[in-house]
Amino acid sequence: MKFSLVFIVLLAFALSCKNKKPSLSGEEPVEVEDFIEFFPETKVPYEFRDSLLRRDDKDSFAISTKIFAQFVPDSVITKAFGKGVKPRIYAIVKMEVPKAETYLLTKAVSGEKRIMLLLCFDKDNKYAGAMQLMRLDNLRATSQLSGIDRRYSVYKNVKRTNPDGSIAEGRDVYAFNGETGQFDLIMTDPLDEKPAELVNPIDTLPRKNKYSADYVKDKSNIVSIRDGARPGKFIFFIHFEQNRGTCSGELKGEAKFVSPTRAVYSVSDDVCRLEFRFTASSVSLHELSACGNSRGLRCSFNGTYPKKRVTKTSSKTK
Repeated sequence: MKFSLVFIVLLAFALSCKNKKPSLSGEEPVEVEDFIEFFPETKVPYEFRDSLLRRDDKDSFAISTKIFAQFVPDSVITKAFGKGVKPRIYAIVKMEVPKAETYLLTKAVSGEKRIMLLLCFDKDNKYAGAMQLMRLDNLRATSQLSGIDRRYSVYKNVKRTNPDGSIAEGRDVYAFNGETGQFDLIMTDPLDEKPAELVNPIDTLPRKNKYSADYVKDKSNIVSIRDGARPGKFIFFIHFEQNRGTCSGELKGEAKFVSPTRAVYSVSDDVCRLEFRFTASSVSLHELSACGNSRGLRCSFNGTYPKKRVTKTSSKTK
């Protein structure tokens, strides 16, 4: 009887060890089956909101960059964060197509940059492709919703609240192409063309310095420069909309003059490096390194903005 009891305990221990998922937070190589099995399984349809990107994740779901690089090309992380950046990576869920590919939803975080990646592995557990499914933006009027439906189509929804209280919605739908390893856009319904009112968060700051002003193409494309707290620096706010509003960007920060007419924005936790070139009547922007975390993929901050003239009003005293 004692032998039977010991056997039962050992069997239960063996089964628990078999069901326990290996840790992927270390440096030792693992098998691709362990990598895929590490992701909690869920069924389609599956969707999530941008609040998932803001959430703090448990260390038990962490994946080291070394193990991640075993199965996913470096270009996936480089495209999202820039060269040399090693974000914290977390397993979210996996969705398996019967007798076909497997989708792995993966969260990557570096500083304030938070991106949801969708990885695809084929039926033989070989890497097949990836896409950036969601990127946490800093646009206060928008919210995002993404997911995979019952037909395994991938969708990205954006909802915007306009100043008058009306709601505008946009939707892109993708399907994975196994031959090209790409997620092909198969349907798009862009946000309506009614522009949201642009709020300049630094508008009330001082503008006593030589180049402190607003540089404006139109009401949706503006570079605002204000005095910095320290000599040789200035505060800026940029908002642009290109391609009929289908691609936009927004960035706020502090830049430093490196010559009398040239300044550069560069911070340690952001791969983006942006150059400002001033003349008496304009400012030109040029991305020295990609600023993809603050804009859409199919546009850039590059461009020239004319200086807005300030109309001086005079008051007569009686």
